[in-house]
Amino acid sequence: VAGGLWYLTQKTPEPVSVKPAAAAVKPLQPPAPAASPQRPPATFVDEQQCAGCHTAQVKDWQGSHHQLAMQTASDQSVLGDFNATSFKGEKETTRFFRKGSEFWVNTVDGDGQPKDFKVAYAFGVAPLQQYLLETGGGRLQALGVAWDTEKHQWFHIYPGQGVDFKDPLHWSKPGQNANFMCVECHTTDFKRNFNADTNTFSSQWNSLGVGCQSCHGPASGHLEWASKSEKTSDLLNAGFAINLSKGDNVTQVDTCARCHARRAPLGDDQKPGKPLMDAYLPAALTRELYELDGKIKGEVFEHGSFVQSKMFDKGVRCSNCHNPHSTELKAQGNGVCLQCHNPAGKTSVPGVDGAGLQAKNYDSPEHHHHQPGQPGSQCIDCHMPGKLFMVNDLRHDHSFTLPNPALATTLGTPDACLTCHVALPASQVVDQFKQWYGDTQHPTHQYARSLWQVRSAQPGAAAALFSQLESTRLASIRRATLVNELPNFPSQQALDASSKALRDPAPQVREAAVNVVAAQLPPDQRAELLAPLLQDPILAVRIASARALLGSAQQVGRYQAAFDKAIAEYEKVQLSLQERAEANLNLAMLYQANGNTAQVEHYLRTAIERDADFLPAFITLVQWLDANQRSQEAADLLSERLRKQPEIALLQFTQGLALVRRNQPDAALKALREANRLEPDNARFAYVLALSLQDRGDQKGARQLLESTLKRHPENRDVRMALVAQLRDDGQVPQMKAVIEGLKAINPGDPILQPTPTP
Repeated sequence: VAGGLWYLTQKTPEPVSVKPAAAAVKPLQPPAPAASPQRPPATFVDEQQCAGCHTAQVKDWQGSHHQLAMQTASDQSVLGDFNATSFKGEKETTRFFRKGSEFWVNTVDGDGQPKDFKVAYAFGVAPLQQYLLETGGGRLQALGVAWDTEKHQWFHIYPGQGVDFKDPLHWSKPGQNANFMCVECHTTDFKRNFNADTNTFSSQWNSLGVGCQSCHGPASGHLEWASKSEKTSDLLNAGFAINLSKGDNVTQVDTCARCHARRAPLGDDQKPGKPLMDAYLPAALTRELYELDGKIKGEVFEHGSFVQSKMFDKGVRCSNCHNPHSTELKAQGNGVCLQCHNPAGKTSVPGVDGAGLQAKNYDSPEHHHHQPGQPGSQCIDCHMPGKLFMVNDLRHDHSFTLPNPALATTLGTPDACLTCHVALPASQVVDQFKQWYGDTQHPTHQYARSLWQVRSAQPGAAAALFSQLESTRLASIRRATLVNELPNFPSQQALDASSKALRDPAPQVREAAVNVVAAQLPPDQRAELLAPLLQDPILAVRIASARALLGSAQQVGRYQAAFDKAIAEYEKVQLSLQERAEANLNLAMLYQANGNTAQVEHYLRTAIERDADFLPAFITLVQWLDANQRSQEAADLLSERLRKQPEIALLQFTQGLALVRRNQPDAALKALREANRLEPDNARFAYVLALSLQDRGDQKGARQLLESTLKRHPENRDVRMALVAQLRDDGQVPQMKAVIEGLKAINPGDPILQPTPTP
């Protein structure tokens, strides 16, 4: 299935009994098939050549957000006021001015000093425009002060957060590096071209803006196809790797997702025509990015919400609603939705499964109960509630959920009705909704309830999780999200569920299951389950499997060659991302695991050079030095960092653990207390502090801390088990049993609750 990932099972042919030929007769051999010549890979061409044949599409595209996504800074492209104007932020002032035909900015650099920077490119056109500044070494950084193209004024995209040059959100930091974070989706055929040895970029692109080949792929084969008088079959899809107009909806949605998704790259190549997860790792529905019912929360763009929808499941694709060339909707108002949801109960959209459509006038007050033309009368008002990102950029949710104010008040999730009618008591909105629509029941609502139970460790949480995973119609991104929750409910059933997910048809589920199995099993028990995934058809799954098997590589047996290939692919991915601190840390961990220890320190220190704010790399370096008989160096490094940043809880926590290892309990306790004070809601910090208090004889303080932490984090098994032990030691048997009963209500299959086998 194009874009999907289905294992194909092939039975071995049964042996056939054949009588031997007469000795004098030589069996006939079929002629060897003629070797077909290998066609060279398609290449990108000058997109001016597209206009000759595709005039209508080019006309739509001209002036679109796609065409104007990134432009060289000029009088025509720059919309902001650079006439010696200033913007005073919460902590920094930015000045905008001209030098002849050039556009310049004076702002605070990464060292806290005001400095002039040239504007290289205008980024976007509406409702805001950002500017990319040249900072040396081929780097382009996205300025945090942007121009509001509707209000015609400057504003900061992170208002109220006090961003200054010390903050990871500052324009000078790696998180705002446009070479890695932005330009790929604003140009055609972008290559970052990062040089790790010189720490510089020589980024290139075929053309500025999102052009024809950004979506269709390199067009050299298409030009060859178009030049032939007879369209031969050796150039499939008219010379392109895929046919976006005739392929299934997964093929098209995967193509759009390369930019319209929250995802991490797996290299410096979009791999047009390949499945999405050969080039990117899309985010699951984490609590930071999505609401419990799957609606957008963080800046996730459209893909993650759309693939949850019933419409995607029915075959709807992006171009059914949007003109992909102009980026405009295909009809005004409710007209887009009425293509399928209409009084006839039939869809006019080819390729869409219309089964289940109701014959109903959805555009009437009888359905939406609002005045025509007023808020609430448009389909998007209720089924695609919008949210502002980057201050003024309104983006609509694409999961097309049904409103449910009663559920929203229970779960604390946003709801279209409650958000619109903020002046009314929530109970009144709930009652009115029930009068109009009754008690609506929808699979998404049950999914949201279950996920709420799971993430807040309510009684029945494990049962709700396993029940949802058994659903046959649950969207793959939701299955992956639920699989990621399994390690919080250790049991044989959880291991069985994650093992089953390794065979899921969706690669995002398989990739999640690999990581979850690794979290549930020690390295020496993973190979039997994970080794077959080393041969998965999808890159993201293969490299996840290889990484998970690093500690048990000697046990993969007949999969050794597959492991060697997959771990080489994993290394290649990380090497292609060396501008990122995360990739350098991954390389350090890889080389430590495979015995190449000479490289470990180099990549840890490189990770810190790439991004000093990426604390996992710094802490790993401290721990690595400590473990390699360089304890004083580790201590000095950590102390110096703490002197500069004493307000960072994770550094205080790391210091506390280091002092425990050095047998300095008083100093360790002080650091652990400070970490807990700085982040009082961090269950891990509280747990370790409680253990330290126990060691120091403060049983009362430890118990109080564990009880308060468990109240806020009932899902934290470590805290619960520590409290059980504390209550047992204190002789508080009834209280201890109550805490155990709480665990039994949440996850009755937990190993700690199972009877000990009799020898």
